[in-house]
Amino acid sequence: MSMFQSSVLKSFSQDESLVALRWLQFQKYLAKVEYIKTVKEEKYQDGFLKDIFENCLGYTLDMTNPSDFNLEREKKNETDGKKADGVIYVDGKIIGVIELKAQDTKNLDKIETQAFNYHASHSNSKYIIISNFDELRFYIDKKTAYEKFSLFSLTYEEFKKLHLLISFESINENIPLKIKEKSANFEAQISKELYKDFSIFRNHLFENIIQNNDNTDKSTLLRLTQKLCDRIIFILFAEDRGLLTANTIKEIREEFKAQKFTDYKLYDIYKFYFKAINEGNEKLNIPKYNGGLFALDTELDSLKIDDSFLDMEAQKLSDYDFDSEISVNILGHIFEQSLTDLEELQANIDNVDFDKTKSKRKKDGVFYTPEYITKYIVENTLGKMCSEKREELNITNVTAPQNPKKLNKTEQQIKENLEIYKNWLFDLKILDPACGSGAFLNQALEYLIKEHTQLQNDLALMGDLFASYTVEESVLEHNLYGVDINEDAVEIAKLSLWLRTAKKGRCLTNLADKIKCGNSLISDKSVVDNAFVWEEEFKEVFENGGFDVVIGNPPYVSTKQIDKFYRDYFWDKYSELLISEMDLYEIFLYDNLVYKLNDGGILGFITPNSYYTSKSFENLRKYLIDNTHIIEIIDFPYRFFPFEDVNTETSISILKKAKLSDTQITKVSIASKENINKSLLIDNNAKINEKEFSQNNLKTFFDNKIIINQTDVLIKLLKNERIFGNYLELHKGWMSIPTKTNINGQVIDKGIFVKEELDIFQIGNLCHKYIEGRDIHRYNIDKVEKYVNIENIDNKTKNWHFSNKIILQRIVGQNKNKIFATYDNSYYIVFPNANLVNIIDETLDIRFFLSILNSTLISHFYNVYFGESNTNLTKLAFESIPIPDISNIIKEPFIQKADLMLELNKKLQETKQNFHNELKLEKLTKKLQNFEELEFDDFVKEYAKAIKLKFTDKLEERNFKNNWKALFENDKKEVQELQSQINKTDKEIDQMVYRLYDLTEDEIKIVEGVE
Repeated sequence: MSMFQSSVLKSFSQDESLVALRWLQFQKYLAKVEYIKTVKEEKYQDGFLKDIFENCLGYTLDMTNPSDFNLEREKKNETDGKKADGVIYVDGKIIGVIELKAQDTKNLDKIETQAFNYHASHSNSKYIIISNFDELRFYIDKKTAYEKFSLFSLTYEEFKKLHLLISFESINENIPLKIKEKSANFEAQISKELYKDFSIFRNHLFENIIQNNDNTDKSTLLRLTQKLCDRIIFILFAEDRGLLTANTIKEIREEFKAQKFTDYKLYDIYKFYFKAINEGNEKLNIPKYNGGLFALDTELDSLKIDDSFLDMEAQKLSDYDFDSEISVNILGHIFEQSLTDLEELQANIDNVDFDKTKSKRKKDGVFYTPEYITKYIVENTLGKMCSEKREELNITNVTAPQNPKKLNKTEQQIKENLEIYKNWLFDLKILDPACGSGAFLNQALEYLIKEHTQLQNDLALMGDLFASYTVEESVLEHNLYGVDINEDAVEIAKLSLWLRTAKKGRCLTNLADKIKCGNSLISDKSVVDNAFVWEEEFKEVFENGGFDVVIGNPPYVSTKQIDKFYRDYFWDKYSELLISEMDLYEIFLYDNLVYKLNDGGILGFITPNSYYTSKSFENLRKYLIDNTHIIEIIDFPYRFFPFEDVNTETSISILKKAKLSDTQITKVSIASKENINKSLLIDNNAKINEKEFSQNNLKTFFDNKIIINQTDVLIKLLKNERIFGNYLELHKGWMSIPTKTNINGQVIDKGIFVKEELDIFQIGNLCHKYIEGRDIHRYNIDKVEKYVNIENIDNKTKNWHFSNKIILQRIVGQNKNKIFATYDNSYYIVFPNANLVNIIDETLDIRFFLSILNSTLISHFYNVYFGESNTNLTKLAFESIPIPDISNIIKEPFIQKADLMLELNKKLQETKQNFHNELKLEKLTKKLQNFEELEFDDFVKEYAKAIKLKFTDKLEERNFKNNWKALFENDKKEVQELQSQINKTDKEIDQMVYRLYDLTEDEIKIVEGVE
């Protein structure tokens, strides 16, 4: 995939005379081609660097001038002892690496990883060059895109481009990076402009079609408008890429204007061309493309459209360069945006308010998947299968035979195995069950085109004179299947696949049997009209056991967002799966594994990671652990959202349909947000905390939970036979908070009050103090005067609250440490955004458990076992926290430490509050809240700003400081001393808890994050 826009490249100039001189040097390289084809890698590496980089691109090798060079051979990496074949210096820093192979390495994809590992080990590197002496690839930072040159057949124009990008003069001035940045800006801008112009064109066209065709319902007219737009997009693309005559749109307009004896409408002329594209027309030099897009459509043909709406606005779209400026990827994004636009137009037809942030596609959990995700999933499902098959057939690295016309026995077997592999590739069946506009299908198409192209090269190498076949057509005919509930998405998916594969003179592949519209999860036509009967729609697939690969980004829709009609259907159909909640992604995952994927097939989805530990997904996890090999899970870290407008933590799951066995190894890792955002790529650099473990662990130690960050500490804790639930019972805060209060027969519309209102309404006897989650901290409660009417509280709930208890924050999503607990002997009523904990055995002191609960170890356990993205401290999670048998544990030291922490935190709060009161401010800034962290002069500036005080002279400032200095310094010292005692006591409690759980020094280091 190219990195640079052609128009941007043309805007950069270079010294033409220098390029011409170096082109002459390049001819000397070309004279050696036959020698280079046979020479070994090590023998010619030095020669290649000299012939190309020094003689043609302006570098100086270390061998040429040891005291002043900018290209060095075999430089060791900064992070290990491995060596790149060459490194490029600018100002003494390594800014590029070169990796070389001989001519027998035909597929440079296989050395990408090696080159990028060298690149990653040099902190300033940004350019990567790999070559087999003929093919040369140039990358900037990322694997996702590169410029490719075939040196043996390089033309002068191509050499100029190579020189512009890779010459030392360009690298020294960072020209390639500047071109790339300018290209990205250009693409973003042109994408925005094209989308705007296309939207205007479609909207105006639709308005005119409605006006002229009032005998047809608007929904039908919208569908026909979009189909007409699809046809025009194809023409725009085809006229610039040589599939149709250049300027076909202009030709249609001129044909219309040139009429002398006829009176055709402009749309009639378009229809003549549509027919010609469908059937072929020699006079117009249009081959037959067919494929369904231009097939006869009497509804479409019968539309009445005013000439002006297909004239200049269509020409404006035609003026874009769909060859060099508009890539298929740009069109992909525009297609995706179009789906929301079509939804908005349909909402207008239905006279329904439309909010893009709450659109049906958003409600249906449909989001455009970034390319780095589609690429990774395709490479690790389809790509994994292909790699394993090549290894099985011993055709991973095919080398040239000694005599292609007379193969020896081993070579003949390799040739036969290549044929076996070709047939195997043709038989692969790949599905996206919620394909949207086709992002995953296009990625799979791209992968298979590369794989077939490599296979053709391998067959030709083995002397197969008939190795060539039409790759794109073969892939579309044999391999790719997609279903989506949205008809517009299906049509756009087809169009995007056609645009990627269209070739002049070759019919478009008919995709009607491969990309279909329907409800992927409902197969009963008596339930919904768009039910999809898989065994009938894709008969040839299910006669052979199902799909080999299932990939995609299924909808994310939780229970409450699913219409009750569908909820009831799913509860019944998936009763063996669903527990208390459901999510469409869960059903898609299960349904495709059980019913769509064949035995041994691989599924790759990106989904929310909520299925790891939540009780409602327990049956799904059991199925995954017992019936699939969980090959890999990549967890996107907390608050890293790959999709725009989607605040959902996600993960990539790669699963193979296979029964659990002792040999199954699961690999888990956490994605590095920084590295992914930098490279837009998931590779080894993008994964942190990568671990491998026996899948059996998930059953043996983790109670069928998916634990990403497995540690020895976690396993040790889980071996404890007792849990918090043996001693403590957690309840949500009071759920029945009243909204009305009856005062002597007079009803007021509120149930919660501030202190002053108790006297005003004379309801002190009805109300009691309450507390919310935000008021609760570790060993501390904010001083609050909030009251709630508890007249109708039931006795059981009242008893929970009117006891010595632990209270905790319940909604903990924003906090790194998930547990904020303290002791309450004031009998606060706890609101629903907090939890309360009662002791089961009243002979035990609940403060003993408080000290354990607030420890670093338990916070570590909760984060690792339940996940950072688990934002709700649930009863199940809390009560399943492991604890040793405490029957013989001396508890008093823990209780004493808890009391000390409660006392110290109370004093700290009071001291800070006293100082805050002195400030006499209604609202404190964050800096003034934490005044103890400020130096005195900084405090003066912050306070003066808060009270909007500007000193008129130095004397006024000095007097102001004198008034505050003693109080500030005294209270600051007292707060810091108290905080120091709190920190010291906290660490002492941590050590006591470590001893209670019998942790070793090494295990303590894991908990505390010490390397």
